[in-house]
Amino acid sequence: MSNKSNLKTNPDACPLAAKCGGCQLQNMTYPRQLKWKQARAEILLKKFGNVDKIIGMDNPLHYRNKVQAAFGRTRGGKIISGVYQSGTHRIVNVDSCMTEDETADKIIVDIREMLPKFKIWVYDEDKHTGWLRHVLVKRGFSSGEVMVVLVAADSRFPSKKKFIAELLEKHPEITTILLNINDRDTNLVLGEREEILYGKGYITDILCGLEFAISAKSFYQINPVQCEKLYNKAMEYASLDKSSKVIDAYCGIGTIGMAAAKTAGSVIGAELNKDAVKDAVSNAKRNGMKNIGFYCADAGDFMEAMADEGESADVVFMDPPRSGSSRKFISSLLRLKPQRIVYISCNPETLARDLGFITKGGYEVKRITPVDMFPFTNHIETVVLLSQQKPKFTVDIDINLDEFDQTAAEAKATYQEIKNYVYSKYKLKVSHLNIAQIKQKYGIIERQNYNHPKSENSRQPNCTPEKEKAITDALKYFKMIE
Repeated sequence: MSNKSNLKTNPDACPLAAKCGGCQLQNMTYPRQLKWKQARAEILLKKFGNVDKIIGMDNPLHYRNKVQAAFGRTRGGKIISGVYQSGTHRIVNVDSCMTEDETADKIIVDIREMLPKFKIWVYDEDKHTGWLRHVLVKRGFSSGEVMVVLVAADSRFPSKKKFIAELLEKHPEITTILLNINDRDTNLVLGEREEILYGKGYITDILCGLEFAISAKSFYQINPVQCEKLYNKAMEYASLDKSSKVIDAYCGIGTIGMAAAKTAGSVIGAELNKDAVKDAVSNAKRNGMKNIGFYCADAGDFMEAMADEGESADVVFMDPPRSGSSRKFISSLLRLKPQRIVYISCNPETLARDLGFITKGGYEVKRITPVDMFPFTNHIETVVLLSQQKPKFTVDIDINLDEFDQTAAEAKATYQEIKNYVYSKYKLKVSHLNIAQIKQKYGIIERQNYNHPKSENSRQPNCTPEKEKAITDALKYFKMIE
């Protein structure tokens, strides 16, 4: 779609579109792009229900808050910086991009122009010589804070202080500068080691009224303007209240889960990436949230464990990668049987595949809304609400509540919610047995044979005073004891 003949149909197309290839819809005006994406979503998803009108941007330009540029040289020796041509490792020199933050682009150009003065050589991937490989710039659109990351082949940085001083003089809006060391032969931009050269080493930004700390390696939504619209739609579909128990699968740094925690009773986030979980815990503390906890675990395994313990959830948010969800994850989801599923997709093709599996498992699609997160590209985000299918017929039965062995107090919070509260507030891991012991102490009747010894002479480890105090606080918080 990005060949030169097609580009002539849009007089406002980016002059680099044919060389770059990163924006597949440059041949279309923005209104035409929205129509194309709407039609694409309908073709793939209309079999599941009506597809609402796509949510577009008021201003689709310069929406990317994260810009990374590769550095290299032309055959004639000129230093260039920009993006790799689609499908290659050839660098397309970029001074300004229609989708990238303008401040970030200016910083990168100035760094490029400063290199000869400070005798800094750019890295040559073939010869493995030189120093500067990439520059990464992140900007908080709400906070205005700016991070610059210099990605280099080693830690040596001649004239470091003078270089930083000149860069800050040119761009006083920069709030932190880092040196990242990537000494490997890899396609990954960032290496494992980094050094703070200026500032606090991270920036903050506001999303959905919440403050997030963003490090060089943190995943944070690239288009925060549209992300708020996406999350607001997801929260609308979730219909949360203070009694809602929520699972945030694929939680990342906790953005969706924390947005949900503003209205939900409790939220649990599951994520395999340790760094992301660490950021999520830090962000929850930053915002004073005590009703959300995060676990470094596979989301599918986590839900399987909950189902094994007889627990469920009111709402599960799932935000999988472009490849969609695995059959294993969907199997775990169906076993957990949440009342509602809010699926946030970045690929309508894998979304259609996954919806086919989920709807066969007893759910029906209620709402489908596409969101344009990446104007000028062919990417389409979609928010889908699924609810448990209602039975085709019902039978009236009389239930004697006295037959149930669960007390009113016991029904107010599950074991997992108590564990979640204790860990979030006290950073203590307590077992089901610990909780059962303290509940017994306060006269909350346990279900028969649940967390009790198998024989009269069995020895059980006593709950430590520290854990007893934390669990007691949780029982009070959930109004299970006075």
